[in-house]
Amino acid sequence: MSPDRVLEIVIQIAVLLFAVSFHESAHGWMALRCGDTTAHDLGRITMNPLRHLDPVGSLLFPAMLAFAGLPVFGWAKPVPVSLRGVPNPRRANLLISAVGPLSNLLLAFVSLIVLKGLAMAGQGRGSALIEIAIAALVVNVSLGVFNLLPIPPLDGFGVVESLAPPGAIPAVIWLRRYGFLILFVAMFTGVLRMIMTPVSNLILHGMAWVLS
Repeated sequence: MSPDRVLEIVIQIAVLLFAVSFHESAHGWMALRCGDTTAHDLGRITMNPLRHLDPVGSLLFPAMLAFAGLPVFGWAKPVPVSLRGVPNPRRANLLISAVGPLSNLLLAFVSLIVLKGLAMAGQGRGSALIEIAIAALVVNVSLGVFNLLPIPPLDGFGVVESLAPPGAIPAVIWLRRYGFLILFVAMFTGVLRMIMTPVSNLILHGMAWVLS
């Protein structure tokens, strides 16, 4: 493996660690705003990746993807949330769930701004700053879109669960039970890629249009 490829993998994993740390911290910050101090008390509202590190999801899995030439992807330890005693738990669950993927889309937009600024300053492909900005853009859009999927245990399911009418409770319970299975089937059959790719491209084009 060439030194350039090794450097690219290191950049992608470093960007992923920052992205998932920001994502989990956003959950904890919103939980604190809603009245739950659990994440704050455990020191999880921080950008220190060691506080959020999942050895498999944050290092081993993304490294395997990177060495296989696939897009880097992964996860961190979920921030613990307790809605017991929180005013309006449904609203709190909605906000806490939504803020994670939205935080990644915000990072992606900032990365695109930085990328455009670097390009205007004459930086080109091969520049370390350009490669970091591109990696940050791709990783954060992918994380944001993935986590918005309405499948347990992803954040999108928390959003749907919070908005679901009482009559949808049986479906919610069923999805809770089989969410992991549905997610793994979607991943290994290619359905997940079929969903994520056009949505990610749409978001990227939308961001580019805003900055044009």
